[in-house]
Amino acid sequence: MANSNQQSSIKVYLRLLKYVVPYSGLFAISILGFLIFASTQPMFGYILKYFVDGLANPDASFFAAIPYLKDISFFVDLKLMHVVPLLIVLIALWQGIGSFLGNYFLARVSLGLVHDLRVSLFNNLLVLPNRYFDTHNSGHLISRISFNVTMVTGAATDAIKVVVREGMTVIFLFASLLWMNWKLTLVMLAILPLIGLMVTSASRKFRKQSKKIQVAMGDVTHVASETIQGYRVVRSFGGESYEQTRFLSASNSNREKQLRMTKTGAVYTPMLQLVIYSAMAVLMFLVLLMRGDASPGDLVAYITLAGLLPKPIRQLSEVSATVQKGLAGAESIFEQLDEDQEVDHGTEERARVSGRLEVRDLSFQYPGAEKPVLNNISFVADPGQMVALVGRSGSGKSTLASLIPRFYHHEHGQILLDGLDVEQYRLRNLRQHIALVTQHVTLFNDTVTNNIAYGDLAGAPFEDVRKASEAAYAAEFIEKLPEGYATLVGENGVLLSGGQRQRLAIARALLKNAPLLILDEATSALDTESERHIQGALDEVMKGRTTLVIAHRLSTIEKADLILVMDQGQIVERGTHSELLALNGYYARLHARDFVEVDDLVAEPDA
Repeated sequence: MANSNQQSSIKVYLRLLKYVVPYSGLFAISILGFLIFASTQPMFGYILKYFVDGLANPDASFFAAIPYLKDISFFVDLKLMHVVPLLIVLIALWQGIGSFLGNYFLARVSLGLVHDLRVSLFNNLLVLPNRYFDTHNSGHLISRISFNVTMVTGAATDAIKVVVREGMTVIFLFASLLWMNWKLTLVMLAILPLIGLMVTSASRKFRKQSKKIQVAMGDVTHVASETIQGYRVVRSFGGESYEQTRFLSASNSNREKQLRMTKTGAVYTPMLQLVIYSAMAVLMFLVLLMRGDASPGDLVAYITLAGLLPKPIRQLSEVSATVQKGLAGAESIFEQLDEDQEVDHGTEERARVSGRLEVRDLSFQYPGAEKPVLNNISFVADPGQMVALVGRSGSGKSTLASLIPRFYHHEHGQILLDGLDVEQYRLRNLRQHIALVTQHVTLFNDTVTNNIAYGDLAGAPFEDVRKASEAAYAAEFIEKLPEGYATLVGENGVLLSGGQRQRLAIARALLKNAPLLILDEATSALDTESERHIQGALDEVMKGRTTLVIAHRLSTIEKADLILVMDQGQIVERGTHSELLALNGYYARLHARDFVEVDDLVAEPDA
């Protein structure tokens, strides 16, 4: 099992490193910088040998003992007291160049990686099927883009920085120590298996805890996001204390999980240091015991170089935590990126369709649901006809509306648009023929014009935008806004009333001028006055266009050419308004109740 996890980690890490490939040139420069930095560490230690030896004789020649240079008078004349300080400055300058190259170019790689992953995740969200959003809350999806990505870059770039810089430092230091005294250095190597064991054990804990932290962070984002979006409901129903408790619980859970990880690191690091410094103590004892004929400078240089080892070794051991956090984040990111995209097996494209809609023996069941939502639905809507779907909530009306633009895929029965099953159209082409207005209007924090002329409609002539607004009875309130059509509407149109938002959505659908218009409770947020005006506009718009209307308020669909009465996923009655009233059945009861409710509302002010 451990081996399987290890293979999985390597697989995830290698996949992550593919995102670094476009930045390989910058990455190579940064690694060169870290190599330069690492090479200076033993230089600083070794220069002490000359400093200590120079204490006894500062006028001694620095190069006198070096072959090829001892016969050149210029080098022989250079004294220890001159060369040692100069070398320290030159080594520091060399180290500074290496540090700049390493840190600056790695930062460019890291920020590029964050950008690429965020863009990949966001673009991926745009092609995921509806069911993915049905089963994943927005808070966790946002947290993945904002929080998890930054953790991943730690594994892909920061960890490599530590591995290269500190790893090469350890290698250079060990090489210098072996060259100075290989017997003593081999004693130090004896502790490496113990360090390896400790690192492996801590890695497993870090990975597990990091996954829990990411979930907890998603909960925090989710609660905050819901509260911000629904602040009016929270305030009107006195939900402040409930939301405070909910957020406090999510934040506490995140804090506790973060503390657990910090505790693991806080215990693990001193234990590792104890092991390393215990080895150092043994080494110092052996140096004193086996000093032989080495000069004081040799011994000081050796101890100094050995003393420089614990810091990079400790940092190398701590990189495991960074990698494990990153891998946990990468797993959640790749999990989303590996999700099946919205299926599009369609091959047909049509520049324009007449809008004839035919549904044959359509049945549909949501994945995981116990019973079908739709059962053997059949009807035909010819161009220019208005077909209305009525029935109680949960009868399947909105599901039927969602199947036509293929937000979900049907397996039983057919939905034909101009004689061709919707599954055979290319997805984008199919949706170009359909204009959809739902009860839940989505507006963007942009101008009125850009909200009406959105997506494929962007760049539409202003005159067309204005005509669509007039037809949707929206022009009168738009022209009264501070900046007219250039007014920003706020997040999801928060600066507009419910009726105004709905009219903008209808204007957007009218501007699209699609042959098939679906109105799913589209007039539910409108007052009676606005609804009457829009109904008149819709009468004009529906000419030569197939319209599918879903409504609770039956007064909006009395002019329909065909009314389908639905109950528990089946069509229980069909006909025109007058035919269905004459039947005195299900529709007649709905109609009577609808008008009783309206009469009650009208009578209320006089009471």
